[in-house]
Amino acid sequence: MLRTVVRPILIAGAMLALVSPVTTGAQAGAQRGAPVVSSRTPPTPPSLEGAPLAYMVDLGSGRVLFSREADRRFMPASLTKLMTAYTAFEMLDEGTLQLAQRMPVSDAAFKEWSGKGSSMFVARGTAIPVDTLLKGILTVSANDGCVVLAEGAAGSVPNWVDLMNAKARELGMKDSHFGTPNGWPDQGRTYTSARDLATLARAIITRHPGKYERYFGIRLFEWNRIQQHNRNPILDAVEGADGLKTGFTNEAGYGFVGSAERNGRRLVMVIGGTESGQARKAIARDFINWGFDDWHARMLFGANQPVANVELQGGAERSLEVASTRPIFVTAPNGQAAEAKVAVRYLGPAQAPIAKGQKVASLTIRTPDGVKSEVPLVATHDVAVANWWQRMRNGLLSLVT
Repeated sequence: MLRTVVRPILIAGAMLALVSPVTTGAQAGAQRGAPVVSSRTPPTPPSLEGAPLAYMVDLGSGRVLFSREADRRFMPASLTKLMTAYTAFEMLDEGTLQLAQRMPVSDAAFKEWSGKGSSMFVARGTAIPVDTLLKGILTVSANDGCVVLAEGAAGSVPNWVDLMNAKARELGMKDSHFGTPNGWPDQGRTYTSARDLATLARAIITRHPGKYERYFGIRLFEWNRIQQHNRNPILDAVEGADGLKTGFTNEAGYGFVGSAERNGRRLVMVIGGTESGQARKAIARDFINWGFDDWHARMLFGANQPVANVELQGGAERSLEVASTRPIFVTAPNGQAAEAKVAVRYLGPAQAPIAKGQKVASLTIRTPDGVKSEVPLVATHDVAVANWWQRMRNGLLSLVT
């Protein structure tokens, strides 16, 4: 019978208290002699008065560093294109889309979208590779490129939008709905939240690291003999900055989803509703620098380093090593020790077959000030269903262990 398993873990050399869910953090600290750190008000980021919506998360620890109106729904404008990119990335992995596949520019798409708003200036009667469309969408925010990709990959824009919303549901983006592939105003049918956009950014970065590196942070894009620069306000201005996407409409104001990485530690931020592009630029740069400068982190595990073994049922192996695809950190404000109580949680025993990279468990991290966060853990290798001999062996071993 499946049950939730909580397995405290010990990290060599780390001053970490370990706790199961039936024991409170304070009790565990007293029982195990864990270091006690006095509570301190987290630091406040600078220059956020002009950003009605603001959110920042440290991907390595899962800790939210700042949150303002994180679940308030708003119109994302061109930030919608992140979901179009993610949907395409998923289809590429699934094999239903190919980078070299050429998407035709329909007469309707050319007439309505070429040169409309942000554009890569697609030409009537041409066919453009998926690889080029993705670069245009994510570098110069090509409205026309989104429509050409949607029509070519799904047969129509409505079909593509259905795929976008299905992917959003899979990610748990409960405050999001998409009505267009490019975020053009649609009477409010398209909406999202800062927390959902951070969830989407995390999925892009962690599930598709190779594609993230390929398509984000491109400085210059040229198509149809027209050169355009990336509009990302933190590229070349913030150490480690490499993504993600700006957005603007008169109704939505100026928004931005950004990310930077330093020494293996990656932050994702979302700001929305700023009054000008200049204000967005200043706020974004100050905000993400604050995340690095006023917080510190200690690495618990390196990328792909085994964290724990989880019990496995019906498999060729009796247990399975799990790891994070990125380094795992404990994050704390400056002035507080980066200490935590950690435990692996999973619904167990896990059921074979298991595919390498499949999410199997979570590492729960609770800091001394009571903040709890989680980092997903995935299988380090494939495990097939047990054959008759392996089933017999597993049964005999279960009698003696």
